[in-house]
Amino acid sequence: MKSLKERLQVVEKHVNGGKIVIMIIGLGSVGTYLLDYIISRNDPKIQVVVVGRDHDKIEKNVNIVKIAGMIRQLNKSQIVIESGIDLNIIESVKEVIEKYKPDFIVNSSRAYSGLKYGSISWENVRAYGIWSPLAIRLTKNIMEACDMADTDAIVITTSYPDATIAWLKSANKAYPDFGSGNLNHLIPRIKYAVAKVLCVDDFWNVDVMFAAGHFHDVCISKEGQAEGVELPLKVYYKGEEKIIPQDTIFSACNISMPVNTQRNMMNASSNYQIIMAIIDTIRSKNDQRIYTPGAFGNIGGYPVMIGYKNGMLDAWIDESVFTFEEMDRANRTSMNLDGIENIRDGKLYYSDALIQKSIKAFSVELPKVVSYENIEATAEFIINQIIIPQLNQSKK
Repeated sequence: MKSLKERLQVVEKHVNGGKIVIMIIGLGSVGTYLLDYIISRNDPKIQVVVVGRDHDKIEKNVNIVKIAGMIRQLNKSQIVIESGIDLNIIESVKEVIEKYKPDFIVNSSRAYSGLKYGSISWENVRAYGIWSPLAIRLTKNIMEACDMADTDAIVITTSYPDATIAWLKSANKAYPDFGSGNLNHLIPRIKYAVAKVLCVDDFWNVDVMFAAGHFHDVCISKEGQAEGVELPLKVYYKGEEKIIPQDTIFSACNISMPVNTQRNMMNASSNYQIIMAIIDTIRSKNDQRIYTPGAFGNIGGYPVMIGYKNGMLDAWIDESVFTFEEMDRANRTSMNLDGIENIRDGKLYYSDALIQKSIKAFSVELPKVVSYENIEATAEFIINQIIIPQLNQSKK
C-alpha cells in the first residue's frame, strides 16, 4: 500500500473537488450507528457503501437509518449496498474495494458476532488481550485485500486496534491507519470528571493530553482507578493547566453505562470523529487532535494530530506535552496488564499472568506465543475451548 501521507493527498483531492466514498465493512451495531451519524452529516458529496454477507440483514439496517434520516430531513447522502461479500474470501473484498475506490474504509466486522468478548474476559481474567487472535482474524483479510487493490483509502479498524495494528505491522503486512474506540472512549469521561472537580459547567473548555492502553480504558471507566499505575495525563481549563491528582480524576470517570450493544454508540462515534476530523481539517485548514489506539502500528493508544506540514496534509503522534517514549512506556505497561506481554516479528506474546488466569478461569492453557501463521488455528481454539463452553454454561 502507498504511504498514509500519499493516500491523504488523494483523499484531499476528493474532499475538495468530488465525491467522498466511505465504505463500512460489516453492518452490525457499530456499523449501523456509524451509518446513521454519517447520514446525519447531510453532506451530498458523501456516498456510503455498506459491505457484508447477508443482504436482508444489511437492507433492514440501511432502511431504518434512511427512513429515520428522512424524518429528520437528513437525506442528502447516498447509500449503496454490496452484499454477498464473504470476508474470508480475500479476492471478493479486493474486488469491491476496486469497484468503489473508497476514500475511507471502516472495518466494523467481528469474527464471532453477537458477543461482547469483555462480558467473558473482564470478570474472569481481567484482561481483554486474550481475544487478539479473534480481533485480527478478519482485519488481516481486509488489509490483504486493501494491499492487493493498492487502495488510496484511509483504513480504520474497530477490532482491538491497541494490539492488532501493531501485530500486522510487525509481520510486515499492510495495517490500518487508525483504530477507533478504547482510548477515545475515556477522553470525554476525563473532561466531564475535570469539570466536576473544578465545579464548572462548560466542560467543553476542558482539554486533555493523555495516553493509555486498553486495560486502563476499561479499568478507569468501570472502576474509577488505574491499578496503581501513573499515566501520562495533563488537564487544562481554558488553556491553563490544572493540577489535580490522577486518582481524583479517575475516580470521577466511573460513569454508569449499558453493557449491551448500546455501548457501540461510542465506538461508532470514534469512527465518525476520525473520518470527519480528516474531512474538516481539509476544508478548514485547521489542525485537529484525535485519540486513537494503534496509531501508526504502535501498541496502545496515543494523541494524534491531523493537519498540514509544509503545506501537505499529514498525521502524526502529538508529542507536544509527552514524549513518545513516555507514552510508549505507559502503553506497554497497560497492555501487559491486558494480557499482552509483547508484539514483535509477527508474533504476539501472551503474558504469563494471563496464561495462569486462563487456566484457573477456563481450564484452558493459552500458547505463550501466537505467530501470524497460527492466527486462524488459535482463533478457532479460543472459540471452541473458551467462548462456546462459556456461552453454554451461561445458558444453564
